[in-house]
Amino acid sequence: MTQSVPSVSVTYAQNGSSTKANALGMRPMQERAYEKRGEQYLLIKSPPASGKSRALMFIALDKLMNQGLKQAIVVVPEKAIGASFHDEPLSQHGFWADWRVEPRWNLCNAPGGDNGGKVKAVGTFLESGDRVLVCTHATFRFAVDAYGIEAFDDRLIAIDEFHHVSANPDNKLGTHLGELIERGKTHIVAMTGSYFRGDAEAVLAPSDEAKFESVTYTYYEQLNGYTYLKQLDIGYFFYSGAYVEEILQVLDPDEKTILHIPNINSRESTKDKMREVEHIIETLGEWQGIDPTTGFQLVRRPDGRILRIADLVDDDVSKRDRVSAALKDPAQKRNRDHVDIIIALGMAKEGFDWIWCEHALTVGYRASLTEIVQIIGRATRDAPGKTRARFTNLIAEPDAAEAAVTEAVNDTLKAIAASLLMEQVLAPRFEFKAKHPANSPTPGFDYGEGGYLPDRCNVGVNEQTGTYQIEIKGLAEPKSPEAARICREDLNEVIAAFVQDKPSIERGLFDEDLVPEELTQLRLGKIIKEKYPELDTEDQEAVRQHAIAALNLTQQAKRIVTEGEKDGASNTALIHGVRRFAMDVRELDIDLIDRINPFGEAYAILAKAMSEESLKQVAAAITAKRTSLTPEEAKELAIRAVQFKKERGRVPALTAHDPWERRMAEGATAFMRFKAEGRYA
Repeated sequence: MTQSVPSVSVTYAQNGSSTKANALGMRPMQERAYEKRGEQYLLIKSPPASGKSRALMFIALDKLMNQGLKQAIVVVPEKAIGASFHDEPLSQHGFWADWRVEPRWNLCNAPGGDNGGKVKAVGTFLESGDRVLVCTHATFRFAVDAYGIEAFDDRLIAIDEFHHVSANPDNKLGTHLGELIERGKTHIVAMTGSYFRGDAEAVLAPSDEAKFESVTYTYYEQLNGYTYLKQLDIGYFFYSGAYVEEILQVLDPDEKTILHIPNINSRESTKDKMREVEHIIETLGEWQGIDPTTGFQLVRRPDGRILRIADLVDDDVSKRDRVSAALKDPAQKRNRDHVDIIIALGMAKEGFDWIWCEHALTVGYRASLTEIVQIIGRATRDAPGKTRARFTNLIAEPDAAEAAVTEAVNDTLKAIAASLLMEQVLAPRFEFKAKHPANSPTPGFDYGEGGYLPDRCNVGVNEQTGTYQIEIKGLAEPKSPEAARICREDLNEVIAAFVQDKPSIERGLFDEDLVPEELTQLRLGKIIKEKYPELDTEDQEAVRQHAIAALNLTQQAKRIVTEGEKDGASNTALIHGVRRFAMDVRELDIDLIDRINPFGEAYAILAKAMSEESLKQVAAAITAKRTSLTPEEAKELAIRAVQFKKERGRVPALTAHDPWERRMAEGATAFMRFKAEGRYA
């Protein structure tokens, strides 16, 4: 019997729209991208399996036929992903041309290394009259070094899995991209299935990024429009001892599963990956041998059923290649019974397509949010009979006896941050509006039973675009086009920076004396100033308010949903929780939102997931490091105190009933003391 894993569960409408094609054979995301085909720089942000490869084919063909470009070069991070750009008879589905790549120009299939013969092939292609070439990021980098930026004038460069690029000077692809944009004679289409571009590193310099037109298709739209899959669960599970001893607590042999075992350098690893795989296989049942055709391990379950297990961890390359080839066999793509469990370490992530996967089970914390999004994407394909999918992160509990208790605590915090971010990615798109008496209903939005009510804060839903429009009293609205773009496109980027900020998550989870505004106003405000220094103070505050509203509304919706489960009610979509929360409070205003601890619900789930003893140890380890107010924090509080005086006509009082007013008063007092001591330059 598998143990239930504390998680957030998101239910979708299952209306079939995201898989339906228009007269040109385009699904909704592809149609949206195609509408922007005239843009010189286009960034497509869209989940795995939403059809980015085909969207590019439509756009590239139009640029070649109708926009005067000479050639299209498709650049992918690894050779296996090149298969996504093989020939497609698009005209059979209503488009006006077919996608064709001459075999000699799909360099992902060519023998040899990325540098050398393949670079020469790029040179030959540039001189030829042929239209399309596919190569790896590495081959493209070497080709730019060899032929110079000018050689790519009047061509389309399409970069798949764009999050691999970074603005770091050490990242050659990022540097080349900056040079291409500066020259201004190349068209660029960038595609990513991750909402956290480059994780800690920006993908592009802000000035370059501002030149891109974005097409965003959310997970919410994608899953809402599926035909079969209607529920996605995200959770983490803590264990003590060796993970292989407890794996069956979370691994259900009746679910189609991709199991990613831990990296050999992680705490969760036993340092013997082959033995770990053997142990997992032994735990599942009695080994019956190896299928000679596929190389899959055959294991008899106690009920007599035979499990087919693909081992992609084996160091024997010939064995692993046979298993890998069997998994990619196009004849088996629609065969649910082909394989039951895939065990992998570094493989079966990005670009790996197994529509039947119901459970992505990952052991050990993954350092990159992008990697987590990619792994979850393996389970979010739509397939007949598959109504539920889940992602579980299995993490070792911190052990006070361990020397590595700090590392364990850090892993725990990172797993929570990843979970919070995924909840944000899975929620619909929020469109926040300041509440004004002159506001009126927006066409296309459904405001519920009573319709739009002028005297209250309304919540409108546009099911077509997956957008929730929410009116908030006192909300600051962005003034500049860049601030408006961030509020519209990049709130998840802001939230990612916030929930990965260690002081914020530590205090949010374990500081009993926390005044929430210290996180929602001060800490988040500081992060936004650092992230967007080019915005003025008013726009920085508008971005802060929009970001905290998106995070806290999702968290409060999660609380309503999980409380409903406790009361025996059936799980309602996370999104119904947003509407319920907005309706339950009489007036939704920004001060109310700022007064919510964004990590409160994460703590409630953590308390269910971890043993009481371990939770105390984590709290103790974090509390031990707590420091008094720094000069920088005092200055930020003093700035807020000045704002308070402007609004209220009096200074914050140390004796006030409101804890946030008291905290501002303490900060202003400390600021004066630090100033007198000469602590500010």
